[in-house]
Amino acid sequence: MSVAVLRRAARETLSGLPREFWWLWTSTLVNRLGGFVATFMALYLTLDRGYSASYAGLVASLLGLGGVVSSLGGGVMADRLGRRPTLLVAQTSTAASVALLGFVEHPVAIAGVAFLVGMASNASRPAVQAMMADIVRPEDRVRAFSLNYWAINLGFAVSSMAAGFIAEVSYRAGFLLEAGMTLVCAVVVFLRLPESRPVREEKAVAEDAVGMGTVLRDGRFMSVVGLCFLVALVFQQGAVGLPVAMGAAGFTPADYGMAIAVNGVLIVALQIPVTRFIEHRDPRRLLVVSSVLAGYGFGLTAFAGSVGVFALTVCVWTLAEIVNAPTQTGLVVRLSPTHGRGRYQGMYTLSWAVASLVAPVMSGFVIDRFGAEWLWGMCAVVGTAAGIGYAVLMRQLPATEESSASKASACDGPPNHRPSSEAPSAHRPSSEAPSAHGRTAPEPESSTA
Repeated sequence: MSVAVLRRAARETLSGLPREFWWLWTSTLVNRLGGFVATFMALYLTLDRGYSASYAGLVASLLGLGGVVSSLGGGVMADRLGRRPTLLVAQTSTAASVALLGFVEHPVAIAGVAFLVGMASNASRPAVQAMMADIVRPEDRVRAFSLNYWAINLGFAVSSMAAGFIAEVSYRAGFLLEAGMTLVCAVVVFLRLPESRPVREEKAVAEDAVGMGTVLRDGRFMSVVGLCFLVALVFQQGAVGLPVAMGAAGFTPADYGMAIAVNGVLIVALQIPVTRFIEHRDPRRLLVVSSVLAGYGFGLTAFAGSVGVFALTVCVWTLAEIVNAPTQTGLVVRLSPTHGRGRYQGMYTLSWAVASLVAPVMSGFVIDRFGAEWLWGMCAVVGTAAGIGYAVLMRQLPATEESSASKASACDGPPNHRPSSEAPSAHRPSSEAPSAHGRTAPEPESSTA
């Protein structure tokens, strides 16, 4: 392939997106580059502080529980207060709580602050996704979400490698560095990104009001949330079930590290070219295929007997992740009413947060009681069930249909077309959770997504 072809492909991938999106993207990348704490938290508690593995697991669970609590609250704030205020509050709170976590020593205090870190770092996610939907044209959203997801994984890969070196110098330095980089994200939001929440006329407020009851009564959307939860359960096994199963089979942590590293490498290498391939394809087929592929990718792990075969199975479900993450996020935006995007994104984020709590318990129980082969078989079943669910649900959603969210965006005119001089105090959030504590979906951050 010639250099000219590669340049043209890169130009087509990166062109056409508003300047505000790139500030949002930059904020995400900076944030994820500073995501040190999630990588070394367990080592910090067990090796540096001398606590038990059980206590380290409790703290990790509290981080996740904080995310569950704040997912819906962050969505409500994004709709009521605006995307920018929500992100500024979330990012500054994250920076303060992460810095504090590096200084507290009492086990109860550590657990409490960890819960606050989980709350603060997850509160921004609905606002980020809602803002991205606000500023990007409907036809460009899959590409935008893919680029955002790529930045998340690139930052995660770099920060994971850097975390080990930082921990050798000082764990506390890692906490302070993450807090500092999160503050940089807040500065970017404050200085460069205007508020994107669609403006409503006063007489239309009552008619367009969207509450949590509206979200819960939206049967089609809640069905999507349920399917997201199933897919998230499967993807989470890459972080919780796979290391346990490999350890039980006699493999070392280094072996697991080599296998799971394939995930990050493939996402960084393939996310953008794969997005070019799927960008204008039918999301119904993409969601069905990616769900089934994820299930059977993990299902094949039952037959793995070497690091090389484990790495091959990681390749399979990573491809599913690359396709599923931006497509799923785009579907959520498509089903969200313009003035309720924050709440809808909050409910979507909640599905991943709950999955991150349920997956460790589920994998541990199944492996202890029945063996790892049953866990991988369950992944295949759950992935297949999710694929069937998408096939049935998406029949009711014509491929050419534009949701109220898309229509409203097109009619209102994306806020990214405002002149840069407008609303210098209204600024756009950092992309995804401002303080990357573990991979989410998107977020989906999201398996590791």
